[in-house]
Amino acid sequence: MTTNGLKMTSLTSALLDDLLAPHRTPCLSLYQPTHRAYPANREDPIRFRNLVKELETSLRQKYPTAEAHLLLQPFAALTRDRDFWNHTLDGLAVLGGPGFFRTLRFPQPVMELAVVADSFHTKPLRRFLQTVDRFQVLGLSLHALRLFEGNRRALDEVDLAPGVPRTITEALGGELTEPHQTVASYGGVGGSSVPMRHGHGGKSDEADIDADRFFRAVDRAVLEHYSRPSGLPLILAALPEHHHRFHQVSQNPFLVSQGIRFNLDSLSADELRVQAWEVIEPKYPARLAALKGEFEHARSRGIGSDDLAQVAEAAVSGRVATLMIEAGRQIAGRLDGATGRIESADLSDPQVDDLLDDLGELVVSKGGTVLVIPTERMALQTGLAATYRY
Repeated sequence: MTTNGLKMTSLTSALLDDLLAPHRTPCLSLYQPTHRAYPANREDPIRFRNLVKELETSLRQKYPTAEAHLLLQPFAALTRDRDFWNHTLDGLAVLGGPGFFRTLRFPQPVMELAVVADSFHTKPLRRFLQTVDRFQVLGLSLHALRLFEGNRRALDEVDLAPGVPRTITEALGGELTEPHQTVASYGGVGGSSVPMRHGHGGKSDEADIDADRFFRAVDRAVLEHYSRPSGLPLILAALPEHHHRFHQVSQNPFLVSQGIRFNLDSLSADELRVQAWEVIEPKYPARLAALKGEFEHARSRGIGSDDLAQVAEAAVSGRVATLMIEAGRQIAGRLDGATGRIESADLSDPQVDDLLDDLGELVVSKGGTVLVIPTERMALQTGLAATYRY
């Protein structure tokens, strides 16, 4: 299986919280859609340079030329990084400032933006985190561990964090049983296998114990670094004989019962995506139906609304427990975060934000949950629907 050598940094709530924390100003935020393959990706660095020029124009209105040049140096270096531009996904975020620079690649397009402000522009990141059709796939054997993240349209490999064991040898080190016996897997139909053990029964038992210990170590690491921070469903992709063993030792509440019973190396990236979505898709409509049912029930009891003004007022007072936002829908205007008052405006004005995004940010700041719902799955009449705590 190949992924063109491309991996992505998994965007988590913790990473978003880090970006939302106070940073030295100015904060530079750049977003642009990108392309995965030649020849479409030839235009990406050109568009990036044009957006960097917009950042430079904004900086020079307030900062000396030398300071602006220093702030833009890492952006300029990225422009010249040919390997970076040969390995992009569908969207890009580049965030920088004094002593800070970070790039994030997205498996979905983002709108072009170049802005200099006192804080980072993070709404596209938050929308990505809140989209409800995302999932992760854990590719597992005794010889390798790989993690993927995506949705029904794209699935990309994730860079593993330090401390996540890649192999049984790395996980157990000197505690690994001496290999006095071998375990061979002979391929069957569809990538399945029949394990053939050679040696004494005692050694086979020790090998089984080693496998359990390795799977426990993997389970702990994936739960700590990926499942718990993201809250995404986790699908196991492994040989049939590994499924029962891993599920038996796993403590991960995000691990789904159905998995992909193939050797990961026997599947292309697109085949893996298709099989993973086949696992998730039956659960997806049920989840959306449950969310819609909860909203309708709450509205019938007077603790739910899809009226923008009413929801804004409830959000300010911290009453919104769950807010659903229709993906792709934008409502121009300004939201007063202190009073909930809404002022109509034109989205073509660069100083005007999307009210749905602003409302989502307000709900999250008050401890509520925001879910972005794909339009083709559940169109919301007014673009939003909220259930209240009381």
